[in-house]
Amino acid sequence: MYKGYIFDMDGTMVDNMMVHHRAWQRKLAELGLDLPIDEVKEKIHGINEEILERIFGDRFTVEERRRISWEKEAAYREIFLPELRLVPGLQGFLERAKAANIPMAIGTAAPTENVDFVMDKLDLRPYFTGVFDAKSVTKGKPDPEIFHVAAAAMGLSTADCLIFEDSLTGAEAARRAGAHAVIITTTHRMEEFAHFDHIVRFNDDFVGMDFTDF
Repeated sequence: MYKGYIFDMDGTMVDNMMVHHRAWQRKLAELGLDLPIDEVKEKIHGINEEILERIFGDRFTVEERRRISWEKEAAYREIFLPELRLVPGLQGFLERAKAANIPMAIGTAAPTENVDFVMDKLDLRPYFTGVFDAKSVTKGKPDPEIFHVAAAAMGLSTADCLIFEDSLTGAEAARRAGAHAVIITTTHRMEEFAHFDHIVRFNDDFVGMDFTDF
């Protein structure tokens, strides 16, 4: 049914969202904004510079937002390195899909440095036709631009692709792209997606999942 797969990264391929949330909570506190972790989870999504502009308005210059973003992401990589691994079952799923000649791409809001961190530490590049991150687009999720770019790299439309996501924002981006989605519930509960009608499956991870399921 689907000619290609597009994967989000954070929370979908690697279970790292709580590390990101804690790193953001710490950085925001340094900037004078103390938020409980539940509020951080609600407000922190998308491209870092957009997050800072959304929360702080014009308090920071473009250069300052870039510096703050870099500091937060450097802290995240240091914290996460000892725990870096794929979501259970994903390695086998990627191998089976590749063997079946199903093209795959990554469409993530993560900064390039974090994407390289995961891709190279876990030797994932051979599986993917294209890897697209925050620098690949002008608008972050829920805008569907990243998914259109990823699909085009495989010579496909987004309607031909199945998108793997974990977040409400990512699910909305998939909906706007006209694509079906599989949700990996590392970050949000299944009930939180009740208002979406384009989700074909919910899974805790990729264990037991096969490309023949879709």
